[in-house]
This record gives sequence, C-alpha cells and structure tokens, in this order.
Amino acid sequence: MYGRRMNSRTYTRRTSLAVFSGALALGALPLRVRAQGAAPAGATRTHALSLIGTPALPADYTHFPYVNPNAPKGGEITYAAMGTFDSFNPFVIRGSAADGIGLIWESLLISNGDEASTEYANIAEAIEVAADKTWVAFILRAGAKFHDGHPITSEDVIWTFNTLREKGRPYYRLYYADVERVEADGAQRVVFHLKDPTNRELPQILGQLPILPKHWWEGRDFEKPLTEVPLGSGPYKLDRFEFGRTVTYRRVPGWWGENLPQHRGRNNFDTHRYEYFRDASVAFEAFKSGQVDIRIENIARNWATAYDFPAVRDGRVLKKEFPHRLPTGMQGFGFNTRRDVFKDVRVREALMRVFDFEWMNKNLFYGQYTRTTSYFSNSDFASTGVPTGAELVLLEAYRDKLPAGLFTDAFELPVTDGSGNNRDQLRIALDLLKQAGWTVTDRKLVNARGQQMSFEIVLSDPSFERVSLPYVQSLQRLGINARVRTVDAAQYQRISDTFDFDMTIILDGQSESPGNEQRDYFSSTRRDEEGSLNLMGINDPVVDALVDKVIQAQDRDTLVAATRALDRVLLWGHYVVPQWHIQKRLVAVWNRFGWPDIPVRTGIALDSWWVDAAKAAVIDAGRRAP
Repeated sequence: MYGRRMNSRTYTRRTSLAVFSGALALGALPLRVRAQGAAPAGATRTHALSLIGTPALPADYTHFPYVNPNAPKGGEITYAAMGTFDSFNPFVIRGSAADGIGLIWESLLISNGDEASTEYANIAEAIEVAADKTWVAFILRAGAKFHDGHPITSEDVIWTFNTLREKGRPYYRLYYADVERVEADGAQRVVFHLKDPTNRELPQILGQLPILPKHWWEGRDFEKPLTEVPLGSGPYKLDRFEFGRTVTYRRVPGWWGENLPQHRGRNNFDTHRYEYFRDASVAFEAFKSGQVDIRIENIARNWATAYDFPAVRDGRVLKKEFPHRLPTGMQGFGFNTRRDVFKDVRVREALMRVFDFEWMNKNLFYGQYTRTTSYFSNSDFASTGVPTGAELVLLEAYRDKLPAGLFTDAFELPVTDGSGNNRDQLRIALDLLKQAGWTVTDRKLVNARGQQMSFEIVLSDPSFERVSLPYVQSLQRLGINARVRTVDAAQYQRISDTFDFDMTIILDGQSESPGNEQRDYFSSTRRDEEGSLNLMGINDPVVDALVDKVIQAQDRDTLVAATRALDRVLLWGHYVVPQWHIQKRLVAVWNRFGWPDIPVRTGIALDSWWVDAAKAAVIDAGRRAP
C-alpha cells in the first residue's frame, strides 16, 4: 500500500534523491591537494551523500541507529509470496523474478533505514564529487568481492552500468540519461562524467547501482530470463529453489561486509525462505498453520476480524502496529488515458465523484484509513489550499494551459455521509458526463454514436475485488458497463508493461525528496515506452515542465514549491480516483523473533530482526506437534 510492490519491475530502490543549496551536503570540506586518501583538487571526498543536510552519522559511526549491533545470528524466516516466478534476473522486462533476489547483490552505497535521503559507503568506501558537479567518483573497497572470490573492480561497475542502460528495464535509461560517460581510473576508482550538473540526485542514483560480475555474465544473454543460480556479492546466496513454488537464500559465511558498520546488527537470519501461493486466502491459512512466519497485513477488515484464531489468543502469534514516518504517495484507480473513453478530463472527474470513500471506510475498512488527497501525501510536498508564493509564481507561467479553478479554488475530493446514498455526487457526475457528450438512454450511458460507456478494471490481487465491486455497482447506476477482472501476477506484469488495460490500481510511492523518478511516473517521454511506470499515459507539457523544475531545484524551498505545483496540476488533471493510506504497518508474526525496541522511520526494519532461540524452540516444537 505504500508503493509499487518490489518485483522485477521495481528492483532498484526508487527512492527519490535530491541535493540542496547548490552543493552536496557531504559533511566534509573540499580538499585542495591530492594526497593519500584525499580527493582531487577542487573536489570533496566523503563517506556519505545526504540530500537534505549533513549526514546524521559521522565517518566513524559503528552501526546504524535502529539495529542491535550484538544481535545473534542464525535460524530461518519464512514469507508468503504471491503468484509465481521463472527467473533470477530482475533487471529486464522478460520473466517474473523471484522474491528476495535482491539479497544476493550489493550496491555502491547503502541507505540508512532511519534517515531520509542519505546513502553511506558500501562497496564504495568513499565518494568524490567535483565542486562544479560535473563528475562523481566512487573508490571501491579493497575487500569487496563476489561469492566466487573475484574482487569487485571498476571494470564490473562500468560493465553493470552500461549493460543496465543498454539492456535493462527502461527506467535505467531514464535514470542514467544525464551520464555522459563512465571511465576507470585504475582498478578501484570509477568516474562518472555528468551532462547536467543541475541533476542534483544523480550521484546518489549512481550509488544505488547493484554491481554485477562481468566475468560471470559474459557469454550469457542478459536480456533473457535467468534460470541458473546467479553469482552475487551480497550477504546471501541462492540456496534452493523450485520454480513457481519456493526459493531459499542462505547467509554467506565469512561474507566480506559482515563486520562493516553499515551491516553490523543486520542480516541476522541464516536463511530467508519464500513459499509461493496463487491464492491469498490459502496464503493466510498457511500463516495461521505456522508454515509462514510473518504477515504484513494490508486489508483493514482482516486486521479487525480475521485474527481470532487460537495462536493469537494464546500469544503464539503477535499482532503489532508499527507507526512509520514515511510519505504515503498515491494509491487509486488509475485511468489509462490512452483509451478514448478516458481522454476527456470531465469524464475522469465524473467517475472520481462516483467513488464513495466514506461508505467504504465505514463498512469495509473499520474506519482505519485516511483519504489520500495528494500524490505526495503525508509530506511537506503535498499541495493545499490555493497556490501562493513561489508555487503561484511557477504556475503563472502556464496559466493559459491550466483550468481557471486551479488558481482560485482548493482541490477537494467529494465527501459523503457514509450512508451509501451518494445521489448528490451522482447528479454532479451526470452533469459532467453530459458536458462531455454522454447521455442516459434506456438506462445506458451512451455517446453521440449511441455507444455505451464500457470499460474494465484489471486487478492483480483478489483482495481488491471487495473495493472494486461496490465502485462498479455505483458506476452501473449511471448506465456504465463497468467490469472487474483479476489476473495472476505474471499476466498482470505483461498487461501493465504494455499498457493493455482500461483502468487499474496504481501505487506511486514517494520519498522525502522527489526527483528523477517523477519522469518515469508522469513524463510524456515515458508515455509509450514499454515497462514505463507512467501507467496513466499522462501527456501534458505543463507536467513535463514541472517535473523538470522538481529535478533541477537547487534548494529545499524551491523543491517544495515545484513539487506542490506538480501535485496540484496532476490532481486537477483527474488521472486517478484517489483511494486511501495508513500511517502504520500492521504486522502479525509468530512469536519466535526479537527486534530492537527502537522506533524506526520505516516502521518495520526486518533486516534488524533475529531469531530468539528460546522463543523459537517453544513455537517450533508446538508447530511440529500433531
């Protein structure tokens, strides 16, 4: 519910990154002399890149603040995965990659789960950034190596970058478009030369590059689904698998990174095991019976009513709520504006007004959800009221291309009394549809050619049927032939990659620092590129211009103004029927684990959990009993 599901479409950490005040906040002073361990003249060397200020942790930090550095190692955790998988290559469009596959690779930099928009040295032990932002260099850690013992070198970094840009998923080309060239300065220093120094976040985007072994991939077709065990460099390696059914990753003994501060207290399980299910109800029963250890619940009704079973009542299964401090982005019914039926904004607004959130929240969600009213919800970047100040100045340049009401009226979603009687909004919807050329004839909403409005809502998760079907019933009251179709994960990926749908549920996650990923979500240049995340087919020059303003903002105030302006234009474009969000993680877990009693920004940080041997002995013995 907080962003697109991490699968082969979204392997990389797509957290937005930004740099403010025209200079990287690196927590280090520029060095004028190239000495041992020093940066070139006019550049800065640092242990971390922060995009909203000085890094919270100094160069000599000992561990991330949300972990227990003395956490015990050992044991297994088992998850439920939905759908199927047929590949271990998450970097390309073809195939459905296995859940958890990211455990086997490491990236140049690594994020601190309790700190926004900051990346720390990982495979790279240091970062150098030119004063004029025209290049960034990564100095590789001497001890970093792949699981076969080969050291990670600049040659691997360059091969990975070029391969992903040329053969990987389309967003790699988008993210790396402002890199002019990359070159090796010896075996352990890689320099990326940048076309556009105003692209503030690009150094961190490059730092998120997962490094692949050139020597292993040579002779293999990178663009095909991968069915053999890949070579990695991370804390885990692929251990056992059966395509479509199960996959297990085992911790690498003596892993090169285990005693480094960024990994201390993390990666505590000996094995991560994913069991695949085609049906969500079967997956839930597997959790109840103890075949699965943990369930992150995303259905409010389940949280309120489905956990009254013996293991919960006697304390073997815990229900925990973990508050988080994250932006919640946008979730909603997204219109595919490539379809003729949704090209008119009045039609989209009308269909938005038919959705009765208050009734659903009362009757389906037990009042647990908050209506989402922004693409940047739960953050400083959400637009409110009418535009003022710097945001208004930005929007004035496009006044003749924007609806007049955007400047005079606050964007507001309709609010009902929750009774299910939504007649007032239905009347407004019918009036908008009439303006757009649709009328009701013989209880059917038809256009001037007598064709009934007809479309399909495609879902990837059956649990969304219970919210989609009431919406469909409301649409049918207007004479619309609306239908719901649920498909499996692999089919849904193909459908969404090729935009072969009318309407679907979109999940656009956001971060504390919006940036380059906005192009993939909203830019017209991504509208028709297969695999793009611009599922709604947005094609608006004003949106394009504002996305550029977001990416090029050189200080936080400018970024806030640009993002609010973008948000406002998107909202008035009615590209989505906004749904809801929640500001806590709902977690049910068998009582066999320990975790630090420290609040973390992300709410839950499984990488800091461990198996509590005493608890696990009791729980596991009971689960094995006949």
